[in-house]
Amino acid sequence: MTNDVIRLLGKNQLFIQGDEAAVYGALIADCRFFAGYPITPATEVAEGMAKWMPRLGGVYVQMEDEIASIASVIGASCTGVKSMTATSGPGFSLMQECIGYACMAEIPCVIVNVQRGGPSTGQPTEAAQGDVMQAMWGTHGDHQIIALAPKSVQETLDLTIEAFNLSEDYRVPVILLLDAEIGHMREKVVLPEIKNVLVEERVPATIEPDRYRPYRTGFTRSSKVPEFAPFGSGYRTYVTGLTHDKRGFPVTTSADVHEELVRRLVEKVQDDIDSIWYYEDSFLEDAEIVVVSYGTTSRPAASAVKMARKNGLKVGHLRLITIWPFHYEKTRDLLKNAHTIIVAEMNLGQMIHPITEAVSSDTKVILAPKIGGAIHTPFEILKFIEGEQ
Repeated sequence: MTNDVIRLLGKNQLFIQGDEAAVYGALIADCRFFAGYPITPATEVAEGMAKWMPRLGGVYVQMEDEIASIASVIGASCTGVKSMTATSGPGFSLMQECIGYACMAEIPCVIVNVQRGGPSTGQPTEAAQGDVMQAMWGTHGDHQIIALAPKSVQETLDLTIEAFNLSEDYRVPVILLLDAEIGHMREKVVLPEIKNVLVEERVPATIEPDRYRPYRTGFTRSSKVPEFAPFGSGYRTYVTGLTHDKRGFPVTTSADVHEELVRRLVEKVQDDIDSIWYYEDSFLEDAEIVVVSYGTTSRPAASAVKMARKNGLKVGHLRLITIWPFHYEKTRDLLKNAHTIIVAEMNLGQMIHPITEAVSSDTKVILAPKIGGAIHTPFEILKFIEGEQ
């Protein structure tokens, strides 16, 4: 199916928005169902899928709201079709109950969240990183999702492919945390050669090490991830959001059944955290101060760190690509030599909390916040760095 995308495009280099990159990444990953409701700044994702789904034999449905959108995506996924929706801010809030349902019923799906300023209707056209905690903790109960944060248009395409692969691997909702800045900026994107693209399916398979997967190779499916029997495949299936036994039948009053189920739902992802926690680091070997960032903020953060190094300051940079699950042990190890951590994010402090929990109590952790829609400038982050000398 992925060959059809390249054939219809007639080229492998594009100059597109981040929202459009999410569309092409989804198509390459063999997404063939999209349900959504228009919302700024994610509407271009829906527009792109509306254009391409009919051409590739897929289905596009504009629903009456975001709750219906994620519910439709879950239903389509139950039939064995790779499915996606896209939203922002208030729409993401509305989806939380169904995201919890997908966690409990172990239904793969991908949610593109192009973040904007909030709370409530907030700033529809302005960028923010205000949904980071909601991505993990927006739905109730113990659970584990996966959330990825790209910093560029090219990485948006690559991480969209990876989002579908991870969703299929672990049978969990995977959230792509863009923001309005990346969603609407235009950059050159190079589509991968189709022969090298790994598109993960729901059946166990041995992965060829030379297949294209920018972030992970050699995956072996965990025994804690059950096989998927789609509707209509001949198997008797029972899908419920209630606590259920291994057959899928509700057992809501047994502490043992509930604990066994929920621990497995969390552990099937957490057990593989070393292979799914993606990050980039620079200058950490001698860094006394480390700037931690993710998504759009990583662009000015990287520039600020380079400026500080030219000024003779021992500063390093840690960019989080996988936001959730958060790798406390690895973060602690990467930041162990620094006396000060500066967390740059476009909110009043969200990712700073797990980072503070991860590092030594002797380590100073400070926030470099930015809200209102404008992203950090390198000089603003540099000012925080120089203030810690």
